[in-house]
Amino acid sequence: MSTGFSSSSCRFADYFVTCGLDTESGLEPDELSGENFEQSPLRRTFKSKVLAHYPDNVEWNPFDQDAVGMLCMPKGLSFRTQTDTRNPQFHSFIITREDGSRTYGFALTFFEEVTSKQICSAMQTLYHMHNAEQYDILHTPPTPRGPEDPRPTPQHLHAAPSLSRLQRFNSYDISRDTLYVSKCICLITPMAFANACRKVLEQLHQAVTSPQPPPLPLESYVYNVLYEVPLPPAGRSLKFSGVYGPVLCQRPSTSELPLFDFPMQEVFELLGLENVLQLFTCALLEIQILLYSQHYQRLMTVAESITALMFPFQWQHVYVPILPASLLHFLDAPVPYLMGLHSNGQDDRTKLELPQEANLCFVDIDNHFIELPEDLPQFPNKLEFIQEISEVLLAFGMSPEANPQCSEGQGKLRGFRSGDTASDKRNGNLAGSPLNSYLLRENQTIARLQALVKRTGVSLEKLDVKEDTSTNKDLKVQCDEEEMKKHRLNIRVREVFANRFTQMFSDYEVFVIQPSQDKESWFSNRDQMQNFDKASFLSDQPEPYLPFLSRFLETQMFASFIDSKILCHDDEDKEHTLRVFDSRVDKIRMLNVRTPTLRTSMYQRCTNIEESEKAIEMRLCKIDHTALHPHLLDMKIGQGRYEPGFFPRLQSDVLSTGPTSNKWAKRSAPAQWRRRDRQKQHTEHLYLDNDQREKYIQEARNLGTTLRQPKLSNLSPSVIAQTNWKFVEGLLKECRNKTKRMLVEKMGREAVELGHGEVSITGVEENTLIASLCDLLERIWSHGLQVKQGKSALWSHLLHYQESKEKRDATPAGLGPPGIIHDTERRKSDASCALPPLKVSLIQDMRHIQNISEIKTDVGKARAWVRLSMEKKLLSRHLKQLLSDHELTKKLYKRYAFLRCDDEKEQFLYHLLSFNAVDYFCFTNVFTTIMIPYHVVIIPSKKLGGSMFTANPWVCVSGELAETGVLQVPKNTLEITFECQNLGKLTTIQMGHDNSGLYAKWLVECVMVRNGITGHTYKFPCGRWLGKGVDDGSLERILVGELVTNTENEERMCRTPPMQQSPGMMRRFVTISPNSKPKLNTGQIQEGVGEAINGIVKHFHKPEKERGSLTLLLCGEYGLVWALEQVFQHGFKSPRLFKNVFIWDFLEKSQVYFESAEQSQMTQDENWLMRVRHFCHFMRAINGTPRNIGKDGKFQMLVCLGARDHLLHHWIALLAECPITAQMYEDMALLKDHSLVNSLIRVLQTLQEFNITLEASLVKGIGI
Repeated sequence: MSTGFSSSSCRFADYFVTCGLDTESGLEPDELSGENFEQSPLRRTFKSKVLAHYPDNVEWNPFDQDAVGMLCMPKGLSFRTQTDTRNPQFHSFIITREDGSRTYGFALTFFEEVTSKQICSAMQTLYHMHNAEQYDILHTPPTPRGPEDPRPTPQHLHAAPSLSRLQRFNSYDISRDTLYVSKCICLITPMAFANACRKVLEQLHQAVTSPQPPPLPLESYVYNVLYEVPLPPAGRSLKFSGVYGPVLCQRPSTSELPLFDFPMQEVFELLGLENVLQLFTCALLEIQILLYSQHYQRLMTVAESITALMFPFQWQHVYVPILPASLLHFLDAPVPYLMGLHSNGQDDRTKLELPQEANLCFVDIDNHFIELPEDLPQFPNKLEFIQEISEVLLAFGMSPEANPQCSEGQGKLRGFRSGDTASDKRNGNLAGSPLNSYLLRENQTIARLQALVKRTGVSLEKLDVKEDTSTNKDLKVQCDEEEMKKHRLNIRVREVFANRFTQMFSDYEVFVIQPSQDKESWFSNRDQMQNFDKASFLSDQPEPYLPFLSRFLETQMFASFIDSKILCHDDEDKEHTLRVFDSRVDKIRMLNVRTPTLRTSMYQRCTNIEESEKAIEMRLCKIDHTALHPHLLDMKIGQGRYEPGFFPRLQSDVLSTGPTSNKWAKRSAPAQWRRRDRQKQHTEHLYLDNDQREKYIQEARNLGTTLRQPKLSNLSPSVIAQTNWKFVEGLLKECRNKTKRMLVEKMGREAVELGHGEVSITGVEENTLIASLCDLLERIWSHGLQVKQGKSALWSHLLHYQESKEKRDATPAGLGPPGIIHDTERRKSDASCALPPLKVSLIQDMRHIQNISEIKTDVGKARAWVRLSMEKKLLSRHLKQLLSDHELTKKLYKRYAFLRCDDEKEQFLYHLLSFNAVDYFCFTNVFTTIMIPYHVVIIPSKKLGGSMFTANPWVCVSGELAETGVLQVPKNTLEITFECQNLGKLTTIQMGHDNSGLYAKWLVECVMVRNGITGHTYKFPCGRWLGKGVDDGSLERILVGELVTNTENEERMCRTPPMQQSPGMMRRFVTISPNSKPKLNTGQIQEGVGEAINGIVKHFHKPEKERGSLTLLLCGEYGLVWALEQVFQHGFKSPRLFKNVFIWDFLEKSQVYFESAEQSQMTQDENWLMRVRHFCHFMRAINGTPRNIGKDGKFQMLVCLGARDHLLHHWIALLAECPITAQMYEDMALLKDHSLVNSLIRVLQTLQEFNITLEASLVKGIGI
């Protein structure tokens, strides 16, 4: 399952290698592998060497001695005596080259007796020294510690034992013991035929250890595998000879899933289905993954299986399934990685010092458990998916839970299975039903599955293993049953996984954005371009898929997949995975023939398992090619005879070159031609057919990361420094791209035309982007950490800062040197305004987060703090302040850490500063249940000081999430602070008073409300009286608020706004008597109505998650209520100088007229009567309300209800023709001008298509 595939090699294997103890150089301790010297010498690791490799070099795959040496024996040499177990161990490994292409290695490690006297006596000397040290330790009084000795002896020496006993369990005596040392034979191959390689190596080892020598010298077999066995062509199978028996391998055709030859069964047995799926989800979201096991082969099997299941996507980042001990420092790589770490079997997980865990998925394979990062979204249709895979596993007699007994290889389970399934060919079914097998009785998952099965109506009883019957009748499969079963299980599971993506992305091509410019310029701007219309794609998806999909679409693997799609215009061009995927997608489209946009969340099961299985069976029944048999080579007499029990040094002269002519090896061709040919030859494993495109794709791939695998060489400080430098540059680049992407999303609808962004950003999308920013910050903060504390490196740094700051503040002289930004510095200059802004304080923001009881973990706290800082537009400033404490940064970070590279750090803070250009509500909108302190100040008019005011005021604050209920305000201060559950963005305030005392008249200019955590301040303008007999006699008003921006905050808030800022701008005039309002002309009034309606129409055209406040558009400045007020005020007769007449008075008179007209049965059409009834009904309801909202408040309520029920245009038509209008309006009034009224009606009709819901505060006390 390789990404790029490395060979022109048409040969099965490129190299045969032996590694082990070099008796010349003797015992060199391997300090890098991190073993301590308290270990007994037999338990220490020593350096191993590559002893020989044949041939010396192959041009298409240069031999990498360091890498091969490290990966063949990742722990170096180990020694044993005759009392220890010495079973051979097989493992595979992978070497990834700079360009992303891979080579596979398969190694068999076994023990051989040490014949060199020097080595034996060196070991004895080490033992004498060790025992002397131990004796000293044991006989010093303080807490005695025995040496850690992992051998399975009953005593772990905790108490101080006698020295003789110590020596017996932990010793090597040259006269009494036989010493053994590990040796390894290995094949390096271009493709991963794990099974075949394992057989070849095991048979070679057997040839050396069996009492009879093999039929031919070993050289003949090695020569055969290196030079005479070809790779099977795509879609064919091949048989060749090992030392004792035939070896088979088969390779999928270009229309099948890529080659994969590791046992998936083992992965499910070790981890259980639920964990495999969670691990799979982490891999798809490019979360850092660390696998942990004492068995190298398990690390490799799990890593390769998970990456194989991702088809058609490919892991794009660091991929090191076996991390050699000397490269442990690589774990602090601040990039996504998939690495495997070898455990020594004794230390538990807690002893493992991992640099960063905020976004880590830790998989303890041997103990069958997995630690997941926080907020991992669910894979779409998870339950049905688990159900489908479970059925596959059950058909093979496997439990979907992790199964500890079989993890050691051949547990009871295997025995039970071969008995039950293999022999029971008659019914092809497991004892009636797979669920009756004894394995599965007490299993919770099965119980859950059965419940699910009942709901979905899928019967598990019908699960036959029906393929058994057909195949075994007619055809004889050439490999053993165990292997056939492995192939069948693998392909079934892989098909089920692949089918999820073909279903999920069946319409992906529609959303690919083809570049408008030529390839060259496309590549140079690749980072900034969007290659996929994410928003449109997501808007078609079922709601439950969004959390997963919105994050998945942001990954490097998805971007690379789409890039390769853009680069391949025709099928010839396409790389293998893309071609297979596209043909499957086409098939689904043919089957479903549905519109590209109509997605269903119906779960579509996998349908092509049988044909894939058939293809493999056919290849294994009828072998297509048979290689040459091993034969005697041209060797001198006496060569090729070896001592039994030892793997010899082979004759390099016969193995260094292959045969001169050969029908498939194209030996005659010159080297460059062969090299070019390799690119054509395996198009199914290569992306490319010409050098330029190779360069393009390579660049496209390396966008996010330039490192696939650390350089596996003996590391010099300069190499480490260079690697770290790459990381620092990569982090900065990623930061630049992320901030840019987020700003474009937030601001740049106009950037859409440039191919830069999508049309809209949904809440899910925004959350995804912010979560990925938090993840990037965690990775930056954990790069180059000295000592790790807690799971979140960022939060841990903040806590250190808080602690040192509090210590300094405690000491009186702790003012700190000048030049440090003091917390007390005010963000705004003007303290005279009603609500001085909150002081900027990083520590205070931390305390807010620490007080939120809902957030339990450090990672969660760090994320909440980042969200809060983004919302307050302080992220860059806070982080700058945090990093200005250089002493602390030095104490916490190594010299090479990102946070200690000054230039990069400055640029990084500068990128974050750009977020201040946009408004995020990423804290308020996410933590909806937390308690927040609010501060309310009522500002009475300065002109008529409210000092004599005697009544008791009250307010009720409403937001998008909730409202407070009535809060009494002390009349002497007119301020209150209260705490309540997050109200969301604030929308309205209802305020009023109880009309008590002698002077119950009150002119209020505005109300200010501030959120005590985010510092958002809202202004609710009023400018009206509250009191009986003054203004419109109202005792309460509903005020609509807007968020105050910083500049507005800069002006004094209490100033009366200027008369008119610009002619087109409608300004609400805060004046005392309505009469002095400047008169607007009919053109301005029409414009005002048009703008108000326009605002509402735009509101409904935005995606739901980003609509602002509808209340503001109805009742706020220049809202619909204001606009209609202008309509009714125009040409309104005012009878006497001092008596105000309100629009409501006119409406009440009209109501009286309509009611009498209705009674007098005037011949009017049904329509007219209907409208009149509605109008009168609403008027009566509003007049009957117990609230003292005054005449203008009642008018506002009528307009809002009319808009909600789509009646406004009917009422305007009624009133325009009502005789009362003739009495109360002058002739030039807008209401008397037919054409103007008609255009007004038409404009109001546009509201009919919208479903307007009113905030509760607007219609309190009205039961319509």
